[in-house]
Amino acid sequence: MSTRKPPGVSWESWVERQIREGRERGEFDDLPGHGRPLPDLDRPRDELWWVRKKLRREKVSYSPPALSLRKEVDDALERIAAATSEAQVRDLVAAINERIRYVNSHTVSGPPTTIAVLDVDDVVQKWRSQQAP
Repeated sequence: MSTRKPPGVSWESWVERQIREGRERGEFDDLPGHGRPLPDLDRPRDELWWVRKKLRREKVSYSPPALSLRKEVDDALERIAAATSEAQVRDLVAAINERIRYVNSHTVSGPPTTIAVLDVDDVVQKWRSQQAP
């Protein structure tokens, strides 16, 4: 393959000739996906397709902080319900409240956070009422 287009030859004919010669030499025979249709050809145009594909391939997921926080609060409430002591409940509430304060004060992208810190005394009172036989 020549590295420069010869003078007097149009770009199209020069490129087409290089492709034809490459085909004749078999340089395109063992390419991945050879003989198969292009994947996702009929899907709507997505400028970030390669990012989404990389995230799927690497098994990485990302949720905006406000949505992740909702999941974290739900998980914390489940752990609180399964707690065996009031001290454990208070520690769990303190930990999730710290996380809520951090996300509320640092999130600048994605949907806004609307989650308020949990009232420790209310949570402890609800936990106690669930513990009574």
